This record gives sequence, structure tokens and C-alpha cells, in this order.
Amino acid sequence: MAETNAAAGTGAGRLEQVWIKRFRRGPMDPVRQAELRAGQGLVGNADQGGKRQVTLISRGEWDRVSEGMADDVDPAVRRANLLVSGIRLEGARGRILRIGSCRLRINGETRPCERMDEAAPGLRSVMRPAWAGGAYAESLDDGTITLGDPVSWDD
Repeated sequence: MAETNAAAGTGAGRLEQVWIKRFRRGPMDPVRQAELRAGQGLVGNADQGGKRQVTLISRGEWDRVSEGMADDVDPAVRRANLLVSGIRLEGARGRILRIGSCRLRINGETRPCERMDEAAPGLRSVMRPAWAGGAYAESLDDGTITLGDPVSWDD
């Protein structure tokens, strides 16, 4: 499915992967389904409350990043909570993203940190172009998200 222009507000995608980080600097545990709580984020995830409750990467951007590396890089090394396809996150600050029955407000761009080079040497520099590191968001609803859920802009 082609990535769509975030500014145009078009397109729909799907939720491809969910990871939960149970403690700071802990492993990213893949799960098939997760609970979201309004104002808190993913249940069981280390990051609760604030504006960075949930982090996301797009399949299209990740594929571009991976092409810039010598070896294929698993998207789990990005340490984002959600991998979505069919949606561009670039420039989406302030927009509402719907995943299944839940809504997330995109609050900003997630900039790659030094941990990216720990995971794969050179990854951080490949991720530096605008929004290649994904986005961070806050949960607006209580609900369950499941792999394969539809993803679309709700604004």
C-alpha cells in the first residue's frame, strides 16, 4: 500500500506491529494486542502520561531508512511502540490518528538518539532526515488496538 501525503489528509493504512517497553531501556516486547488508556498511553509500557505516551514509525519511512543501511534492520531496533503502514507521519504535528477505535494526537517528531547507533552502527545518521525517526503521541481514548487494525487520519 502506498504511503500517502499527511498534509493532504488522505489515505488509510493498517497497524503492522505493537511493542511494549516494560521498563526504561528495557527490551521491546512484541504483542498482538494492547490496551490504550486516555491520557496515559499503552498499559504496561514504561512511558505513561505526558505528551510522549506512544511512539510510532511508518513502514514507508522505515523501509527508506533500511535501504540506507548495509544490512536489513529490524524495525524493533527503533524502539517505537507502533509500526503503521499506509500513513505518512511527516508534518503531522497536531493531527489525530485513528487506530481501530482509538485516537492518538501526534505531538511531534521523534528524533533518533545515540541508542540507534548502539543497535546498528550508522543508523542514527540515516534516520536524521525529517520525521525518519517517527512521531510521538498521546492517547485520547481508552480501548484495545490489535495487529491489522485500520489506521487513518481522523481530522
